[in-house]
Amino acid sequence: MRDVTAKADRFDMTVSYAMHNAFRRELRSLARATTRAGPDPRNVLRTAGWKLFRRALHAHHAAEDDALWPSLRQALRGRPFSLARLEVIEAEHAVLASLLEAIDRATGQAPGGPEVGPEVGPDLFSELTGSLVTGLRGHLRHEEETVFPLVQAVLGEEQWNHFGRVHAQRIEPDAARILPWLLDGAAERTVAVVLTQLLPESVHRTYTDRWQPAYAALDRWGARSP
Repeated sequence: MRDVTAKADRFDMTVSYAMHNAFRRELRSLARATTRAGPDPRNVLRTAGWKLFRRALHAHHAAEDDALWPSLRQALRGRPFSLARLEVIEAEHAVLASLLEAIDRATGQAPGGPEVGPEVGPDLFSELTGSLVTGLRGHLRHEEETVFPLVQAVLGEEQWNHFGRVHAQRIEPDAARILPWLLDGAAERTVAVVLTQLLPESVHRTYTDRWQPAYAALDRWGARSP
């Protein structure tokens, strides 16, 4: 796990690294929860941890799809090999979205209720979640090794700031849950930077007094004894 404030770059990517670290933390929790879920691991889908993970991943990827990839594509004109690398990253988003959709269909989370058939059952869910864990871990590493250096090298300041604004907007509707989730276990400096970038100063006290305690009370992945 990278120290998200260790390196000075053209742009401050603390929020992006913090988000990636939070996803890695939750993937470990998802893998453990699936293992201990008993005969039907699909029970994991009923946990607060899964719902928070889904919301945060959707907000983060939607912001990248809407505001970061188009800006990078524009900045990379005339650089076909770098564009090809970006297209691979975009394709990974599509694969991850398909995996999440398949999990929803197999477990009845999608509109219309659960699908039925010889393929559908606990084994399928375990296979799909295993693919999600492996795929997202690889995607996070790939973004950090490929996209983040491109952002620092070619993106303009206004383009990066636009992405930051869109990212904050995607998080805002669920900020009371996502921000404590995002900063769970983060270093104090990271917490300060993320709150400054994503939350008006007037709401910082609310974060400390209300949002954090409410998040701490959650049994996110069903690990606490009844």
